[in-house]
Amino acid sequence: MSPKLPRYTVPSLTPEEGGKVAEILQERLHALNDLHLTLKHVHWNVVGPHFIGVHEMLDPQVEAVRAMVDQIAERIATLGAVPVGTPAALVAARSWDDYKLGRAPAIEHLGELDHVYDGVITSHRRAAEATADLDDVTNDLLIGHLHDLEQFHWFVRAHLESASGAIPE
Repeated sequence: MSPKLPRYTVPSLTPEEGGKVAEILQERLHALNDLHLTLKHVHWNVVGPHFIGVHEMLDPQVEAVRAMVDQIAERIATLGAVPVGTPAALVAARSWDDYKLGRAPAIEHLGELDHVYDGVITSHRRAAEATADLDDVTNDLLIGHLHDLEQFHWFVRAHLESASGAIPE
């Protein structure tokens, strides 16, 4: 479901520009909703000797990503569009595969989360670049999210990194 052209938007943007920014944000809303559900799934299904460290590391990430979702949805509404957060809309719109692991050792989950974060951050950065000349407020919001997302990715990679600094593929 793509957002309809808003009847109004924020001052200094046309409804067309507001609609374009809202469409970019809707993609981020889906990706971040998927991320927070995936993080919680890993939290519930991680096992092995690194269980407690990973289990406890993930809850603050879940809460932070949920806050990002709320900020994005409210920005979409501020732009005069309708944020869509239903599971069916997320599944229909996503271009990535569903998370494949169930109950598994921490290092396996972290290896998969490394790929998940890479995809989310890469597409979030593209969204920030796409809004850079359109809407400073949205661009600032996305850049702020990137700070946290990149830090969470670092936390995941720190568990995977060997003493030589290598991260397995």
